[in-house]
Amino acid sequence: MATEKRINAKLEKLKLMQGTISKLLTKHEKQKEKKMKSIVKIYEKMRPADAARIFEELDMTILLDVVERMKEAKTALIMAKMTPGKAKLLTAELTNRRALPKIDQNRKRSN
Repeated sequence: MATEKRINAKLEKLKLMQGTISKLLTKHEKQKEKKMKSIVKIYEKMRPADAARIFEELDMTILLDVVERMKEAKTALIMAKMTPGKAKLLTAELTNRRALPKIDQNRKRSN
C-alpha cells in the first residue's frame, strides 16, 4: 500500500512536470514564430534587389522558413532578382518541403 502511494505520488509529480514542459515548449514556439514573422516583414519591406542579394547568401533552411511565410507576390519579385541557380534551388527545396510523404513500396506490397 505504501509503495503504491509513493508510485502514485511520483506519477502525479511527473504529470505536473510534463504539463510544465508542454507549456514551456508552446511558449517557446510562439516566441519563435513571432520573431520569424518580424524577420519576414523586414524582407517584405526591402527592395526586391536588396532582399535577393541577401537571400543568395542565406542558409537554405532559414531561407525556406522565411519564404514560406512571405506573401507570394513579394517572394516572386525577390526571386526574379536572384540568380537563376539559387532561384532554381529554392524552388526545388520548396517543392520538396511541400511534397506529400512517399509510400514505402515494401509496406505497400504487404498490405
